[in-house]
Amino acid sequence: MTATAPEQAHTGLERFPARGPRGTWPAEEHATVQCARGIHTQVVMDLSADQFLVVTDTTTQ
Repeated sequence: MTATAPEQAHTGLERFPARGPRGTWPAEEHATVQCARGIHTQVVMDLSADQFLVVTDTTTQ
């Protein structure tokens, strides 16, 4: 038997294509701006869609 962590709800804030101009990190830049606004974010990769997602575990309006 294995213990599983409770599943957290995440809200997607923005999607960015994985193939961007060389040397740019738009998903990370967007996440940094959101963090500066007080919204805890993280960047995750959606492999099936070939996109980076900026998500948060807080409720956004």
